[in-house]
Amino acid sequence: MSRAASFYIDGHWVEPASPSWFEVIDPSTEAVVDRLALGNATDVDRAVSAARAALPDYANTSVAERIALLRRIVAIYERRQEDFAQAMRVEMGAPISFSRRNQVPRGSLHLNQMIEVLQRFEFEQRQGSTLLRYEPVGVCGLITPWNWPINQIVVKIAPALGAGCTMVLKPSEYSPLSSLLFAEVLDEAGVPAGVFNLVNGDGPGVGAAMSAHPGIDMLSFTGSTRAGVLVAKSAAETVKRVAQELGGKSANILLDDVDLQDAVSKGVAACFTNSGQSCSIPTRMLIPRALMEDAILIARRAAETFKVGATSEESTQLGPVVNQAQFTRVQRLIQAGIDEGARLITGGPGLPEGIALGYYVKPTVFADVTPDMTIAQEEIFGPVLSMIAYDSEAEAIAIANGTHYGLAAYVQSADLNRARDVGRALQAGSVHLNYPPADFAAPFGGYKQSGNGREWGEFGLREYLEVKAMVGYAGG
Repeated sequence: MSRAASFYIDGHWVEPASPSWFEVIDPSTEAVVDRLALGNATDVDRAVSAARAALPDYANTSVAERIALLRRIVAIYERRQEDFAQAMRVEMGAPISFSRRNQVPRGSLHLNQMIEVLQRFEFEQRQGSTLLRYEPVGVCGLITPWNWPINQIVVKIAPALGAGCTMVLKPSEYSPLSSLLFAEVLDEAGVPAGVFNLVNGDGPGVGAAMSAHPGIDMLSFTGSTRAGVLVAKSAAETVKRVAQELGGKSANILLDDVDLQDAVSKGVAACFTNSGQSCSIPTRMLIPRALMEDAILIARRAAETFKVGATSEESTQLGPVVNQAQFTRVQRLIQAGIDEGARLITGGPGLPEGIALGYYVKPTVFADVTPDMTIAQEEIFGPVLSMIAYDSEAEAIAIANGTHYGLAAYVQSADLNRARDVGRALQAGSVHLNYPPADFAAPFGGYKQSGNGREWGEFGLREYLEVKAMVGYAGG
């Protein structure tokens, strides 16, 4: 049964106060798959009131109780993995194989990582005669995007629960189905009434009400830099804590000693992750000028092997982008690359061959991109790679650092010490050396206009805690 017409407030599925309606569209078929109720400030007030009422009791639960709760959530979530895989396939166009292998597992990975953190984190620490006590920040507003629906809500909900906070979640209206499923998981796991509340809505109707609400102590937002600025301005009136994970334009520096075939092929695949709809993926590939033509041939072959197709087919590697507006934006930026003089290697404007419906983008590679071009500066959020030539390591570092963003960066070298040295010079919250596996204990967040604060693991937990210094605790 669809929950799209309901909100989850104070432990119950409830009717919105006066909803407007939003059509949930499968981006692979352009078919309407559900009608979502969008809330307003009245619904936010109700959810915040429930969260405030639940806060004293939940904040006083033991760490052992919170760990037990998270373990119940993991067990129920894993039992319903296929439900989540299908929901994300339909709501945001993740190919079913990618949804099962990449989107769904991140929920369990982050939940289990938070359990590990809680097992060793000291909520009270002695510092000489002072006791440092870590306490929940309070009622948290959580605003999440559509591109990694479960990942993004779990990296907020798990630390909030672990810290002893209560919360109100507004997931993206473009990916609500998996969030509603997760609310069912939390309900079945026995999250106390009022601790978790979900209000669907758009930015102006619900997001703005949350960011300005005096009853919310912290606002955690993931989304575009433009929207993040609006959230921060609105939140400033109540001096609430704001944690933001915003856009990115990550550089991938290939040094001159790399295995070019391996480094370029993996770089193309990383850029096309989630159909290019990830804020931290390497969308700018920086190549030594002498190796550029060879790299172009490898990149073309790699890009043209990606299968674009129906999201229900196991063999599909690239699904659509999330909606018509995003499709139009990606097409505009591809055309900007052509108009500004970049060399189109493969892909380009329009739908892929043989596809007539859905918001599909051709896997696209540009060469002869200069650092000042639009496609080298703006976050595209589609399967589009920009290849940029450089003449020295110093120039590569300057190009990599030469955007408003600083979420992630990548360095490839046969000499790990060289990669480390370059990585130290990069202005990014995460630097990935030689395509390592993900580290779910590492902090995730950005420099500059990529945001502030960190998520994942212990660093994520600390965002939801206040520190109290009890001076003289040990006495004279």
